[in-house]
Amino acid sequence: MPIKCLIVDDDAVARQALRRALEKESDIEIIAEASNPAEALGKVRQVRTDIVLMDTSKLGKTGFEAARLLRTDGEGTRLIFLAVHEEEEDLRQCLDAGASGYIAKDAPASRLIGAVRDVYQGRKYLSPHVLGKLVDSFRCRQAPFGPAQTAILTRRELEVLKMIAEGNSVKEIARQLGLSTKTVDTHKFNLMRKLDLHNKVQLVIYAIQNQILKLPTKV
Repeated sequence: MPIKCLIVDDDAVARQALRRALEKESDIEIIAEASNPAEALGKVRQVRTDIVLMDTSKLGKTGFEAARLLRTDGEGTRLIFLAVHEEEEDLRQCLDAGASGYIAKDAPASRLIGAVRDVYQGRKYLSPHVLGKLVDSFRCRQAPFGPAQTAILTRRELEVLKMIAEGNSVKEIARQLGLSTKTVDTHKFNLMRKLDLHNKVQLVIYAIQNQILKLPTKV
């Protein structure tokens, strides 16, 4: 069964170029295109969508809010953001919006295809360039993350941590683990309190640094 993708970009030429690159693969199907996140949201509500590929260049605050709704309204839908400028702050906003993937818009087709497959299989794909900068910035913290902190987490908290870092919503985690959303929220609150983490970006970086979340090694 092919990976069903939706392309979101206000540039029709860019959408067509992306469509041509992806549809060469037998396991990828472009089910729709949209010029903005609001239009994409309407289509995701109508047709099952595995991956949404979204240009970040003109999103703005309302665009990121709509992107968050794509994750909650489209059950099982995962987001890959296509960045024109791979900047740390841009990545932070994308992760906060629920990104499972973040890659340069002009990346080689082979890398983009690999990102789609990785994200579909439940892994996270982040641009090696901007991820390196982000990890370096966290190494400058007064109290760096370390394995001693991980030891204070319960098995369930570690499981929830990994699933959040992979891009799953609380609702998705609850469904997969057979728990209530309230219970998952409690585990999330407890693990972030124990680790002194304050947002999803810090959580993802912690998971990467402590090899709880492993990123693809291919470039």
